[in-house]
Amino acid sequence: QVREWKNEGSKRYMCTGRPGWLTVSLRVGKYKKTHKNIMINLMDVLEVDSERQVVRVEPLVTMGQLTAHLNPMGWTIPVVPELDDLTVGGLIMGTGIESSSHIYGLFQHTCVAYELVLADGSLVRCSPTENSDLFYAVPWSCGTLGFLVAAEIKMIPAKKYIKLHYEPVRGLQKICERFAEESKKKENSFVEGLVYSLDEAVIMTGVLTDEAEPKKINRIGNYYKPWFFKHVEKYLKADRTGIEYIPSRHYYHRHTRSIFWELQDIIPFGNNPIFRYLFGWMAPPKISLLKLTQGETVRKLYEQHHVVQDMLVPVKSLEKSIQTFHAGLSVYPLWLCPFILPNNPGMVHPKGDETELYVDIGAYGEPKTKHFEARASMRQMEKFVRSVHGFQMLYADCYMTREEFWDMFDGSLYHKLREQMNCKDAFPEVYDKICKAARH
Repeated sequence: QVREWKNEGSKRYMCTGRPGWLTVSLRVGKYKKTHKNIMINLMDVLEVDSERQVVRVEPLVTMGQLTAHLNPMGWTIPVVPELDDLTVGGLIMGTGIESSSHIYGLFQHTCVAYELVLADGSLVRCSPTENSDLFYAVPWSCGTLGFLVAAEIKMIPAKKYIKLHYEPVRGLQKICERFAEESKKKENSFVEGLVYSLDEAVIMTGVLTDEAEPKKINRIGNYYKPWFFKHVEKYLKADRTGIEYIPSRHYYHRHTRSIFWELQDIIPFGNNPIFRYLFGWMAPPKISLLKLTQGETVRKLYEQHHVVQDMLVPVKSLEKSIQTFHAGLSVYPLWLCPFILPNNPGMVHPKGDETELYVDIGAYGEPKTKHFEARASMRQMEKFVRSVHGFQMLYADCYMTREEFWDMFDGSLYHKLREQMNCKDAFPEVYDKICKAARH
């Protein structure tokens, strides 16, 4: 298809032919209508190499599909981003994170090779040792350097349960201290925080295990179970710590049934025990279905009165960040997920030369601040994140100007490669693909 586009005279930019409503991002890209759609129907797990401990997959393989395939074989991947429908391609070209990222980094840091079809129609493989510039430039590039057709991802042995420890913490300073402390411990397989108000949170730490105390097993993924964030809140309300053993797959997809806490805005009575018992098996509705059936008016309302953002900030700025989120948005719960950010080349790396501990702050829901105005409020947040050398996840609404965008992200390697590989006529620049200012 790419060669055909070339023969026709490369008139329009190219993009994947997957419809916008199928993506997990709330944004529907307008570029699908104007660009040449290249159909990439690649959705298979290609090989599981136990010797190298690597799984090779095509870009449309989803997290739900991958864990279902690998777990029975005794394997899993180090970073399993939360929602079942997230695809490998999206997690590489965008980004992905999970509560094991304080050990392994972002999803891209667990990948050992990519295979891409470039603008000239050639197929290349890149890894840290082969075409390494391209390997480091691909993450966060949103499909603007080439089409991903396969990826190799590290595997680790799977265990049956996650022994999860719940700890309620009060006082913002104490929350940030405890969170940073637990995030630095490599013996924790998983670290996650749910912040319920400016000074109340539950910090969860988990370890992988094959043994479990039968009385403490909690199959949180069963359809009739309370939503996970509501279950966690019980520990805060009772002000007690607790330990549970959660089956691994249930843990990996613990926020899937309630789309974190987004479902409470879509189905306000969704966590009612009667609703869960009778209709819980129908939830969650697919995000793609919600997008497909949503009219333009509803979409605009949602955009103005609803926030779905992930901001990645250094852990040393966590306290200041939560205060800024509180003042600008006042959306709770906030999701805290720590990750190490290695000093690799590419769009996203720490300011210094050292690997640094960062935290993803996820704000999903209806802002409660009186003066919330989507554009102005988000521009303030983006400005703050740039000031602490943080990053905004690109699936979300982004209001930055081009200069601000390239101030946040390091474009040096990316622009060099776009020049070298003649991408300028083939693909839009990443900014033009995702930022609001470029699309309106």
